[in-house]
Amino acid sequence: MRRYYPTVLVCVVLILACATSPTGRHQLMIVSEDSAIAASKQAYAEMLKPYAQKGKIDNNPALKDRVYRITGRLIAQALKVRPETKDWDWSIKIIDDPETVNAWAMAGGKMALYTGLVKKINPTDDELAQVLGHEIAHALAKHSAEKMSVAMASSIGVVAVGVVAENKGLALTGAALAAVLAVQKPNSRAAESEADRIGIELAAKAGYNPSAAVTLWQKMSEVGGKGPPEFLSTHPAPENREKKLAALVPKMMPYYQQKGKRPSYKL
Repeated sequence: MRRYYPTVLVCVVLILACATSPTGRHQLMIVSEDSAIAASKQAYAEMLKPYAQKGKIDNNPALKDRVYRITGRLIAQALKVRPETKDWDWSIKIIDDPETVNAWAMAGGKMALYTGLVKKINPTDDELAQVLGHEIAHALAKHSAEKMSVAMASSIGVVAVGVVAENKGLALTGAALAAVLAVQKPNSRAAESEADRIGIELAAKAGYNPSAAVTLWQKMSEVGGKGPPEFLSTHPAPENREKKLAALVPKMMPYYQQKGKRPSYKL
């Protein structure tokens, strides 16, 4: 009888688990997107619960209207990239935490934005669209499932999941905890570049000036100089990021300059 050694079996699993992102990048996908979406739904509710109990979710009507308006236009463009995401339960919640400069997205279009990002960055609508477009891009490109897969494929990931549970006191186990880990651990530079590329295009097609991607990161750098914001801990910022975004601006301008009304998704 032929023997299959563990190393060989691992290689076979990794080969079978390969997937391709919207930009053509190869991804490790031990965790299916459907599984990531189910886990993220549970994790999302648990992460928001402490803020909801303190009345710190969506308690600024003007900011909520602004964020929902921008996000709705971005999601409408996301549906054109991946039409099947019309079945997602898209959601964004604004967390009242004026000291936290951050935003994140989970599988299935579950997003959050902290008021600290708006307070400290003071973004224009065009700049805020870059932040939100970037987060939507993470969801479109299956980055949560990818990060969960990488975590579950390593002993480090298993330990990290346990640390998240202990430190956060979350009533979660298994895949749902891995979904939390996927939000709280840094994205790879490849994933960040991919989200930048997809996000700036979504924003331009939604009618937001792509030049704002550059000014946004200039503002991020200024805030980072006073102490790195949370956003930079989960969204690595290589030195050439502004240059790469600036190089994309001319390519995105035709989308931004298109005539006609931009569609919107109702949240």
